[in-house]
Amino acid sequence: MTAPQNLANLDFWQERVDLAAAFRWTARLNMHEAVANHFSLAINDDGTKFLMNPNQMHFQRIKASDLIVVDANDPDTLNRPGAPDPTAWGLHGGLHRHCPHARCAIHVHSPYATVLASLKDKRLPPIDQNCATFYNRIAVDEEYGGLAFEEEGARCAQLLVDPKVKTLVMGNHGVMVIGDTVAETFNRMFYFERAAQTYIMALQTGQPLDVLSDEVAEKTAQELEAYPEQDLRHLAELKAILDEEGANYAS
Repeated sequence: MTAPQNLANLDFWQERVDLAAAFRWTARLNMHEAVANHFSLAINDDGTKFLMNPNQMHFQRIKASDLIVVDANDPDTLNRPGAPDPTAWGLHGGLHRHCPHARCAIHVHSPYATVLASLKDKRLPPIDQNCATFYNRIAVDEEYGGLAFEEEGARCAQLLVDPKVKTLVMGNHGVMVIGDTVAETFNRMFYFERAAQTYIMALQTGQPLDVLSDEVAEKTAQELEAYPEQDLRHLAELKAILDEEGANYAS
């Protein structure tokens, strides 16, 4: 989709459209948290400049043109007009500063991921195909220290320095998912929530869990990592639905 003529001066238009669609669909799936939570997408080579949602704007209203540009190396960011939410600055600024491989970052307090983050044992066992997607690819934070201002955000970023680990279960605080593109990262967030849902519902039965072997879980994870274009097609279909409904996310 091309930028409307009056918005042609906005850089990174397709990236903005993709990110706006991700916000809209996250709200539709009830994975948002009122006017909290934040997504970001790096727009320079070292990842320190990034697009982000405006301070406390509901995901259901965000448009491509609303997204702000944030510089993780600008210490005066919070003193400038149109500054991001302070916890968004702390969490995403720290992440993009310390993890250049984290091109896109999605942080949500989605229901089942947050339940998982609230358990004493926050690990996700490979009990089905979706859960196996994340086998040996999750970091678990056991040291929640309050709101994600700069110090807490920098601490959390250190848990994602291994490029193989793209999902962080933030102890007592939802989930952070990273990736190369909006499509990849949104798809990962979606399937992590589905995996967490399966696990939490399985626990509720009180029956023994049928956990996959390490060998099968790793094989499945590798097969899904190589699965062709699912993330691209997923986001494309969501945008097609929004377009058919006349949504204004791409404006």
